Amino acid sequence: MLRTKTTISALFAGLVTVGLLHGAARAEDKLYAVTQAPTKVAVGAKSTTSVTIDAKNGWHVNGEAPITLSLTAPAGITLPKAKLSRSDLAASSLVSARFDVAFEAAEPGAKVIAAEAHFVICQETACKPVKETLSLNVEASVAAPAAKKAKGKAKKS
Repeated sequence: MLRTKTTISALFAGLVTVGLLHGAARAEDKLYAVTQAPTKVAVGAKSTTSVTIDAKNGWHVNGEAPITLSLTAPAGITLPKAKLSRSDLAASSLVSARFDVAFEAAEPGAKVIAAEAHFVICQETACKPVKETLSLNVEASVAAPAAKKAKGKAKKS
């Protein structure tokens, strides 16, 4: 009987530990969010897309640690700069940081710029380095002929 109680206690402790670890993994998912809104651009035009890092639940973006965004462009997309760092941030606060990624589309279609963000988030007693892989979605389209004609008429007036 004692052995059965010990076995049941060990199983219960194991289940509680697994549940706590699973809960910790879910909570960790909510420490930060990295977002990018899909961007539309006309072929031949320069544009930007933004990547925003938002710290959550009492965490903040470390203002002293390096923060980078490395970019790899697909065929048909040109990037003036393939690696952005803290000095390239468009906006920065205690809880968020934003990079504006400049690009130019040379051909139409849906394109994906591969990106890798490195940053550090902290709370009062701990810091956590983060590496996040992203896909920046852009849609390049050919300008409509009607729009070109309308611009031409406006210039003649």
